[in-house]
Amino acid sequence: MPPEDNVKLAALTRRIVRCRLCPRLVRHREAAAADPPRRYRGQTYWARPLPAFGDPHARVLIVGLAPAAHGGNRTGRMFTGDRSGDWLFRALYEAGFANQPESTHAGDGLRLRSAYVTAALRCAPPANTPLPGEMLRCQPYLLEELSLLRDVRVVVALGKVGWDAYLRARRSAGLPVPRPLPRFGHAARSAMPDGLVLLGCFHPSQQNTFTGKLTRPMLRQVFVTAKRLAGTPSPCQ
Repeated sequence: MPPEDNVKLAALTRRIVRCRLCPRLVRHREAAAADPPRRYRGQTYWARPLPAFGDPHARVLIVGLAPAAHGGNRTGRMFTGDRSGDWLFRALYEAGFANQPESTHAGDGLRLRSAYVTAALRCAPPANTPLPGEMLRCQPYLLEELSLLRDVRVVVALGKVGWDAYLRARRSAGLPVPRPLPRFGHAARSAMPDGLVLLGCFHPSQQNTFTGKLTRPMLRQVFVTAKRLAGTPSPCQ
């Protein structure tokens, strides 16, 4: 990555954190911080939009849905502080993308190698359900990441929302997409016309993990496959 791109990523992070474009999301993220569940009372919430996290030289980009009100919205890091993150980062560790299997808070020493975690929406939405206008207002952040993360070879979409958000962003950026558009499914694989590979993965939400729709071996295998397809370097240490 050219040095100027690192500067642009840092500037993008600052813009994301200051964003207040969606009044409904601002109210919800701040209300969650003002009245947290008993187990989190006394903790200082991040309560701002979440920037992405990971290696600027990533060959694998992970696109999720949005922060959780008492997960990332509390800790200040994508997929951190909730059960979904517990599953995701353990799988990344087991596939060699992370230096430790847990992500608990922004200063816990976690590092990713050749992986970058982002989301279609940067604020926690009520009932985990963003509105179409909110998704569109957040899309420019993902578009800028796609332009700056020049080494990405594989995109792992966590859930159909992440899958659709990535394809929509490609179209908005003027990048080619397959016709007909590929359909989401767990372990679904689609080669983009420019050579990048899109992989589908059930979202590691409790709705999927508690019911057995997604198991730890299934999740781990997606990232093992992503690593092979991306030709990533040796495991993170």
